[in-house]
Parts: sequence; structure tokens; C-alpha cells
Amino acid sequence: MEQSKNGGKPNLIYVFADQLRLSSCGFAGDEIAMTPNIDKLAGESMNYTNAISGHPVCAPYRASLFTGKYTTSTGMVINEIRMNPNHRSFANVLQGHGYDTSYIGKWHLWANELGNHYDPRNSYVPPGSHRLGFDGFWAGYNFHHEYYNMYYHTDSPEKIVIEGYEPDGQTDLAIGQLEQKTAAGKPFALFLSYGTPHDPWDPNNVPPEYYDKFKNTDFTLPPNYLETNDPYADDWAKLTPDMRERIPEWLRVYYAMTANLDWNVGRLLHAVHELGISDNTIFVFTSDHGEMFGAHGRGGKNIFYEEAVRVPFLIRWPHKIRQSATTDVCLNTCDIMPTLLSLMGMPVPSEVEGSDLSFAALGEDGQEPEAAFLQGTGATAAWSDGHEWRALRSKRYTYAIYRIDRKELLFDNKADPFQLNNLAENDAYRDVLDRFRDMLEHKMKQHGDTFESCSWYRDHWTEDRKIVRTATIHS
Repeated sequence: MEQSKNGGKPNLIYVFADQLRLSSCGFAGDEIAMTPNIDKLAGESMNYTNAISGHPVCAPYRASLFTGKYTTSTGMVINEIRMNPNHRSFANVLQGHGYDTSYIGKWHLWANELGNHYDPRNSYVPPGSHRLGFDGFWAGYNFHHEYYNMYYHTDSPEKIVIEGYEPDGQTDLAIGQLEQKTAAGKPFALFLSYGTPHDPWDPNNVPPEYYDKFKNTDFTLPPNYLETNDPYADDWAKLTPDMRERIPEWLRVYYAMTANLDWNVGRLLHAVHELGISDNTIFVFTSDHGEMFGAHGRGGKNIFYEEAVRVPFLIRWPHKIRQSATTDVCLNTCDIMPTLLSLMGMPVPSEVEGSDLSFAALGEDGQEPEAAFLQGTGATAAWSDGHEWRALRSKRYTYAIYRIDRKELLFDNKADPFQLNNLAENDAYRDVLDRFRDMLEHKMKQHGDTFESCSWYRDHWTEDRKIVRTATIHS
């Protein structure tokens, strides 16, 4: 009944975690992870095994997700700057074709002040263009990472507290919206942005019943763990001796948060089934980026290494998309908008820079990108130069270069999954290196990326940490 009311248009539920790396999911081979619901979803979905976070930081990812553009076109080069809303967004397109567009959770595209996260002037996104077309139900906040008795805003600066554990309350909100929207019979797109498993990884920041599942688990450091900090790391990626000692405990909390996240995903999927909308609903589960936990001498993300850029990406649409199938096409963040719009039968705006990779979900032939183009445009949340990089990740190789000294790195990810052996100075790989150099030069030129310093964007694109200009579209 609901399908006919929708006029044949599929619903979209887009669920994304914060800082969940692919390698910490059970379906990806992690034997410690407790993710039975996500694993079951993988068995019912098309699994994009080479899904890449094109800029593995919260705000840049979200800007690319909602616009289908690269960072140097959105201007969201670091966190805690306010996005220019003059882009035709994912939600704008859907809204223009009769969709109810709603958003729950972390937004991270509004605040223009480093710090003071809880002040409504930073946490409340007012109705209008800065919500990028999400004009239906709104239960959002800019960002926070404490998860007990936290809050969201609707259409006023008033803080509405979620009692108890935030992901549980957000899931309750989402299920309530699914019930209302199903009854209304209008096609809908609901985006749910969880804050977990982002740090702080304190046992008091996760329900004890989930922490207890891992309290006796022995977490060992990976083969690519380094005792010294990466010299290219910003202040968010540097690890003190005390932090390094706490990594095993951090991992216990991280996996506990992920187990709770899995439970909530299961609740959502059960609601979709009980409401009878499974067959006419595209369900996506993914993450904005990963986490390093000391690999390559780094904490955080904001880097081209596998732990930071490889994310889960599962699409389920019964009877339309192949189930229990995989594709190794390189899916970048800016490819998500055109891929999903195409699957939904919606037009893709001409200014979108990503590629439509829906053919892979449908089991059809199509033109694959040779590699995903990645950008690192500065420190995580400060106007600090010296950390900028560009990279390409193909199905086999990662190629990267730093701006400050033009140091190059080349890894064979199949032969060397922990990226321990830099092949950039190996003469046997000279042809591979030259091919990636040429490819990167072409991608940067194509999208008007002139590899500027972080402070260049501060001086040329922003006023008071608000983006006041956007890039010229290059082709």
C-alpha cells in the first residue's frame, strides 16, 4: 500500500556512523567485532568493498556527501568553519521531486568557532538554506561527543535533552519518524548521523553492558604501530606517552560503542520490516571515516592511510539491488550523491563532480574510475600549514604526496595491507609512480585544485571562519 502511495519512488534511509573504520566490522573479517546486525545487512546488500572517505574528517566528508563535490570546491577544508549554503544539495534534489527530507544527529557544517561546542550559537542550525534542503523533521546539533543525556535542536535554540544513551534515543526518534512518514504515504529521505564510535573512549561514555563484552579482550597493537609520532601529523593526530598506554582501553570502548551501534541498526531494520516498507526503501549503512589508533604513529584520521579512509558502505534494496554481493569499484565520498540519485531515478545536478557508480549495485557494466581522488587540506580544525596532502587510491595502490616537502609515498595494498613498504623510491615501480603522478595532476587540474596551503583558504575563502565563496566548476 505504501509503495503505491509513494508513486513508485523509493524511500531512502541513510545511516552513517562517526569514525567507524571498515576493518572493525565483523563482515569485513574482524573476529573481535560484535556486529551481527550489520553483518546480516551485508548479506542482504551490495557491499562496496573499496568505499573510500575522500577527505577523512567530519566536516569535509559531510560537505562532499551533500554536494557531490570535492573539498576544494566546497571550501570545507577543516572542521569548525561554516559551510556556504549556495550549493544544490542532495536534499534539494530530492525535495524538488516530492520527497520529505529529514535529518537526525550530528551536522558539523554550521559552527564557525573553535570550541564552545555547547553554546547554541554553535550547536543550533536555524531553518533555512544552511540546512541544505533538509526542511522536514530536524533533530540536529553541530557536534558533541559525550553521549549521555545530550541534546538536539529542532527549530529553536532550545536544547531538547535525550535522556540516557544518545544513539539509543536517536534511534527512537528515527523509528518514530519512520512510523509517521509511512502513514503519510509520501516518499521520504531520512539521514541519521550517529556520533559513535567517535572518541572520547572512556568507559563512562558507553553503556556498561556493552563495555563488559570487551573488558577482558586483549587488544594488541597492529604491525604498523609506531612508537614515534608521524612528523606530518597535526596536533589532533599526535599521541603522548600516556595516550599510547591507553590505546588498548580505547579500543575496548570503541568496540563497545560499535556493538551498541549495531544493536541500534538492528532496531532500525526491524522497524523497516515491521512497517512493510523494506521492498520500497533503499537502506544505506556507512561511516564518514576511520581511526588510526597509533598506526603509522598517528591518532585520529585526516590521512590517506587505510585505517582512516576505508569505510563500510552497504546498500540494500530488495529485488532491485543484488544481495550478498560485492563490488570492488572505487567509491569515493563525492560519488555517493550521484550514485544514489541515479538509483532513485532522480537527475544528477550538472555541477556534481563525483561519478555515478550505480551500475555496480545493479550488476551492470559501466565506466569505473581508475582511482579515488583524496584531499587533505590542513589540520583537523585549525588554520595550521604543513599538513596538506593529496592522494589516489586504486584497487591495488595508494599514492600520496605532501605539499610541504613534496615527499611521495606509494603502497601496494594487496601485497602490503599494513602499508609498511614505501615503493616510491623503488626503481622497479617507476612506471607505476609515473602513472599515478600523471593521474593526480589530471585530477587536480580537472577540479581546479592548485594544492594551496591551509591558510590560503583562510585568507581567500573565509571571513570569521565562514566560507564566503565557492569554487569555479572545472571540467
